[in-house]
Amino acid sequence: MWAYKKSHNGNTNGDYDNLQAYLNLYINFKLKVLDARDMGLDKNPVYEEEIKTYENALITHKKVDNIGKNYDYLINEYREGVLMFNVSEQKIWNKAQDDERAINDFYNKNQKNYNKPLTEVKGQVIADYQQSLEENWLKGLKQKYQVKINEDELKKLAKQ
Repeated sequence: MWAYKKSHNGNTNGDYDNLQAYLNLYINFKLKVLDARDMGLDKNPVYEEEIKTYENALITHKKVDNIGKNYDYLINEYREGVLMFNVSEQKIWNKAQDDERAINDFYNKNQKNYNKPLTEVKGQVIADYQQSLEENWLKGLKQKYQVKINEDELKKLAKQ
């Protein structure tokens, strides 16, 4: 709920569909973070230095008190956001930018979706390929990490 409230300007009066949609996004985010940790990205010295620099900047500029639940949430959110960015860069963005053969294969398999030659729609093809990579990645993560949503609790939150 902390993340939902933060993303919705403190509003907790989301209807069931909005809460469920947000929960699905949140779960996808958390699965990507788990994958990043499994890959050891949280042990990377560049990552650790970036987190340390951010924490020092927060304290130096007195953006938040460096104690308490809100500070812990904020730091964790930043850590996980950087991990999600780093793993997405490796698993999706770099692949879609660097693998011409995969882009060509994707275009050829999905040519019915494009009415122009690859040279004219390459940006759209890359975006669609990235979307495909992400969907397949998330599908694999959901098989690896079983997630169960307590629908009764979600309905209770929607009624609040």
